[in-house]
Amino acid sequence: MTTTTATDVLPSAVTHTTSGRVYNFSAGPACLPEEVLKQVQADVWDYRKTGVGILEHSHRAPTFDRMLEETFAECRAAGEIPADFEIVFMPGGATQQFGLIPMAWLKPGAVADYPDTGVWAAKSIQEAKIWAKVIGARINVAFEGSTFKYDHVPAADEIKHSPDAAYFHYCSNNTVYGTRYPTTPVSKAPIICDASSETFARPHEWSKLAMLYAAGQKTLGPAGMVLVVVRKEFVAQSRTDLPSMFDYRTFIAGESRPNTPPTFGIYLMGEMFKWIRRQGGPSGLAIKNAEKAQILYDVMDRSGGYYTGLARKESRSHMNVSFRLPTEDLSATFAREAAAHGLDCLKGHKDAGGIRASIYSAFPKAGCQALAQFMVEFQRTRG
Repeated sequence: MTTTTATDVLPSAVTHTTSGRVYNFSAGPACLPEEVLKQVQADVWDYRKTGVGILEHSHRAPTFDRMLEETFAECRAAGEIPADFEIVFMPGGATQQFGLIPMAWLKPGAVADYPDTGVWAAKSIQEAKIWAKVIGARINVAFEGSTFKYDHVPAADEIKHSPDAAYFHYCSNNTVYGTRYPTTPVSKAPIICDASSETFARPHEWSKLAMLYAAGQKTLGPAGMVLVVVRKEFVAQSRTDLPSMFDYRTFIAGESRPNTPPTFGIYLMGEMFKWIRRQGGPSGLAIKNAEKAQILYDVMDRSGGYYTGLARKESRSHMNVSFRLPTEDLSATFAREAAAHGLDCLKGHKDAGGIRASIYSAFPKAGCQALAQFMVEFQRTRG
């Protein structure tokens, strides 16, 4: 075997962006479009010639009023959200929603269905069970993905539905093991979707959903923010005996600012909604994201097993490409040398090992091409 290393054969100029920034494969907080970052730079100093940066504007000032109204409109347009859904910007993360959702819609004696398809789906189940125990309700694990090492999402006949579930909660894209539902699963219960890692990255089937929510730091911009899109008739069915800040109605009535909200986070989401629209919306991004992912999957499929995907082909994610090399030592070497060539944050999640390339909507196609070239050269020199 040759002793030549991948760093000897792949020039660093191939893997750096024209701006001098590295390709950031982080699972979140993830990369943002450079054009958005440049706009943010200007707006932090002086937002729309007000003489005050966006970080400093009061959440009750006319400038923020206009920005908030615009952000609501941009969100609805970017996500192609029907009029019978409320849009809410909330502080916190998706993990907080894991607790708020059962608090709102799970009542004593009731059951909710949760297919377990990965790390975050499992955490949502764990959180829901805490509230279920408190009130005497039950969580039905409708699919045990851990049995299959989370290598696929369930087919319709693999899901064990409860006959009278209060709701059906699922994670549409599973970031750690790199799987996704190709379409919205079927359930007679109201369907709640955790779309944190692919919000507006492809069209959402709103006619099938009661609620969609997403942490901001993967496809919408800022960490510490959550987008909630909830059907009006569904939120009307939620509990009314919760503390106000645990009640979705509070945020709806207060225009997402019942108290001082994360003003910068809302602003940045608004800039991302504009960017999404410029890319052709969810349909346009779906095409681009599929093309980016296929670049990497093609290298994997031609590697003769040197690169082994964690997901079955029919469940492959377009957002997170997870794979292993023949040994974990090789995976560690791969991640280390890739970082030296401007391909950053490729080390796999601690629960899965291997390599994970997170290529959310804002991630550039050139970065996937650079990684594909690195993969080919690494196998040639190390395989």
